[in-house]
Amino acid sequence: MEKKPFAIKSIPDITAYTNTALDERKVHRPPSEEIRFYLAVASGDVEYVQQNCLEGRFYRPEGGAGILSKNPVTNLKYHYVITISIICRFCSEAGIDHEFAYNLADYYIGLLDSVKTEEEIIQLHDAIVMAITYHMQTFSHMLSSSKVVDEALDYISKHILERITADNVADALQLSRSYFSRLFKTETNLSFSDYVRKEKVKVAENLLRYSDYSIIEISNYLGYSTQSYFSQVFKKETGYSPKDFRDKFFKTVWHTKFENLANFTTPKK
Repeated sequence: MEKKPFAIKSIPDITAYTNTALDERKVHRPPSEEIRFYLAVASGDVEYVQQNCLEGRFYRPEGGAGILSKNPVTNLKYHYVITISIICRFCSEAGIDHEFAYNLADYYIGLLDSVKTEEEIIQLHDAIVMAITYHMQTFSHMLSSSKVVDEALDYISKHILERITADNVADALQLSRSYFSRLFKTETNLSFSDYVRKEKVKVAENLLRYSDYSIIEISNYLGYSTQSYFSQVFKKETGYSPKDFRDKFFKTVWHTKFENLANFTTPKK
């Protein structure tokens, strides 16, 4: 079948918009500010990105966010798609495998299907942006490590919500478990199980701080056998029980180095 050219019945009058809609237009944030944010994520600048999220730069019109739709939920979804798409491309430029970066963008954008309100979109945006920033921080710290460990860290990041063992990763990388475990500990100064435990606790910290999900929901989401075991692991790692951590840090400004937040995806109730 011969493809016919798309017929445009009427072309929008851009000149007319420029001349007549001046009063309705708003001041957008300068491109340099947006680029600074994307570069901060791609370089793993956790403090800058954290502050940007706390200030609501993503969604507040007075902060320079454009109005892409009159429907507020649709408007935020448009902004979310744009932000995640550009961030992942900046991360690719920073050295992350481009297919991994693009697949990550596809996955994170797909999470929009499960959120329905403005608040949920904002929470998802802030958590995902922080997740990517922490991943890039780890990536930048491990640039000098072997390709094997880089691939292992990517695997852990993508499967952090599952029960992950050294056998799983060694099989995925087609290595013996003993060789992989020795190499991993040599280059990270942590055993595989210790690293995974710390990463899971970071996810839990992020959920306790940014979401309204209950402690048992978070425990189940992260694959712990019981809530009591999750609480035991969490307190041993952070010095706080999950409840005490939430009471102290829920949606508050951090006064320490931002070393205790990491990967986050919205759990489904």
